[in-house]
Amino acid sequence: MRLAVSTLVAALILVLSQAAAQEKRSGYQDASPQTRAMQDDDAANPGFLWVQQGETLWSSRAVPAQRSCDDCHGAATIALRGVAARYPKFDEQLQRPITLVQRISQCRTQRQGVLPEPAESDSLLSLTAYVGLQSRGMSVQVSIDGPARPFFEAGRALYEARQGQFNLSCSQCHDDLAGHRLGGSIIPQGHTNGYPEYRLEWQGMGSLERRIGNCLSGVRAEKLTPDDVTLAALELYLGWRDNGLKVETPAVRP
Repeated sequence: MRLAVSTLVAALILVLSQAAAQEKRSGYQDASPQTRAMQDDDAANPGFLWVQQGETLWSSRAVPAQRSCDDCHGAATIALRGVAARYPKFDEQLQRPITLVQRISQCRTQRQGVLPEPAESDSLLSLTAYVGLQSRGMSVQVSIDGPARPFFEAGRALYEARQGQFNLSCSQCHDDLAGHRLGGSIIPQGHTNGYPEYRLEWQGMGSLERRIGNCLSGVRAEKLTPDDVTLAALELYLGWRDNGLKVETPAVRP
């Protein structure tokens, strides 16, 4: 009897989780037909300029170590399939969540001897876009189990906290008002499954860190530094919100 009840509960949870995933809307669905067409056509998608650069960097031997990403990992099309769909993830050595761009930066500094670069550097954006492309079309599967859980809860708390001079939270816009219009534009649910992405307003590729910084500036709140564990916790929570959506890297957004 207990087994039957537990099986029924598990089945109910699965159905509810699938229903919740169906209610999620990628920013792609809120974009104009022209923007969606740009993303769908790899030849017209400007993000592929960075992808192509990332492919070149993948096989280039960086100084001073004279070692390439390919030397360690092999062909990206094989070794990196599904990797981007699982980030951010908990790093056992650092004992904190780490984003995909931070993992790539870590590899470059520790294995290739490259000096640390900002997340918005062309090389990191390009490599992250190239790595992300290998998971395009796969479902996001960010884990919040075990030691990642406290960081997830901290990220959730930050997402729901009112901030800045405007006293607004992320959830007020991207949960409560999603689908409504602000200044003629649809307010998206704020999913992150396309980063790094090409934004028409930026006329270039940009990271999730940049987008979060723009949002914080918009509500007149203090920005988070790229290495702040609070930012990684927030991105872990945002990644969990994406679960069930497809990786779209490199996405195109307004």
